[in-house]
Amino acid sequence: MKLARLLVVDDEEAICWGIERLAQQQGHEVLVAPTAERGLQLAAHGHVDLLLLDVRLPGMDGLTAIEHFRRHLGDVPIIVMTAFGDLATAVRALSAGAFEYVVKPFDLAEISSAIERALQPASDRPLIDIGELDGMVGQSPVMRQVFKRIALAAHSDVSVMLSGESGVGKEVAARAIHNHSRRADKPMVAVNLAALSPSLAEAELFGHVAGAFTGAQHARKGLLSQADGGTLFLDEVGEIPLPLQAKLLRALDSGEVLPVGADVPVHSQFRVISATHRNLEQLIASGEFRHDLFFRLSGFPIPLPPLRDRDDDIERLAAFFIAHLGSSGDVRLDPATIVELRRRPWYGNVRELRNAIEHALVLARTGAVLPSHLPEPLPSWSDDETVARGDLERLALVFANKLLSDQSVDGLVHEKFIEAIEPMLLERALAQHNGEVAPAARALGLHRTTLRRKLDQYGIETKK
Repeated sequence: MKLARLLVVDDEEAICWGIERLAQQQGHEVLVAPTAERGLQLAAHGHVDLLLLDVRLPGMDGLTAIEHFRRHLGDVPIIVMTAFGDLATAVRALSAGAFEYVVKPFDLAEISSAIERALQPASDRPLIDIGELDGMVGQSPVMRQVFKRIALAAHSDVSVMLSGESGVGKEVAARAIHNHSRRADKPMVAVNLAALSPSLAEAELFGHVAGAFTGAQHARKGLLSQADGGTLFLDEVGEIPLPLQAKLLRALDSGEVLPVGADVPVHSQFRVISATHRNLEQLIASGEFRHDLFFRLSGFPIPLPPLRDRDDDIERLAAFFIAHLGSSGDVRLDPATIVELRRRPWYGNVRELRNAIEHALVLARTGAVLPSHLPEPLPSWSDDETVARGDLERLALVFANKLLSDQSVDGLVHEKFIEAIEPMLLERALAQHNGEVAPAARALGLHRTTLRRKLDQYGIETKK
């Protein structure tokens, strides 16, 4: 990294002092200004290699000043610093041509890394050109970091992996990335892999030619081909059948999609955004997910935090939903309701909060939303919590209805239902008895031979 002249524009003396000392230790020369106006004077009368600019300044604000600094500094990299790390501010800064966006308070290692990267040759620096993003709500520190990564990802074509619990807003984040990328005028094709029938998944993803299988009277364009030029969003990517993972990897690497029954592939280039609530590393270890596909999909990971880790955002999110759910009249949150909202664990995350507000608006209609207007909170679905019998029955009913409405498994519904449930019971029984078949069989009320046959059927390993 070459020695350079830095201009720091910030009205906080401690920030200026810290950056100045750090930069001087690295051998750089540092100019300091408390206002944008003073910084512009310094920029107009001397060479500057890097600008570090605060957003909130007395007089002209930092984001407005960027355009003025560009007249004096040309394409010199700009690092924007702010304590107000909302998504709109992040995107405005990056849209105005900022190289980097740093949220206060930051440590010296973070700002040192940003300075080092900014002073690399221009050919090695990313260019960012995105517009205003909507739909992401939050001011908490963890969400500020999420906003920053979303804004950065929107420019690049790198594969993005969104991870987090169910209901945290992975599809909202995916659409924000797509809508403000260079592919925004092309389609974003979203596919929930968990909702695809295993027997039809290949045809859905890759398409098929006429006569490829029984019932395929006409050729059909697959979802990968439909995403040509745009973005393919693979929701619940951990659910993709293992036999299809190699074919998907080949399509991603080659940009060619081979429909079922076809001899000649079709060209399709798209950006991939994946999402999962499962631990893919564990699936790789168990042989259920290919490690090479994982690396191909997770070029730029963005973990989304659960709502319970960002409770400072709950009131703001609730107000956002009230404003966007079409409520009539003057509806507001009662102070006691805000307390109740912040008290709840929100195992269903942002989706559960939205549903709770929608439920409350039906009862409140106008006036204040009271705690009594809220539905009962969802139970925890974690492994170390007891799931109520009613909740288990509800989930089983949903799965049963799904199977009964799937014509591809007609006549096999009972078998498919048992195949989905039984392995979990057998694995749990084995785990409680240290992998020993005999005591597990006694606990289950099965003959040892019967249990061994079932374990072989499901590919469940036992102690030798």
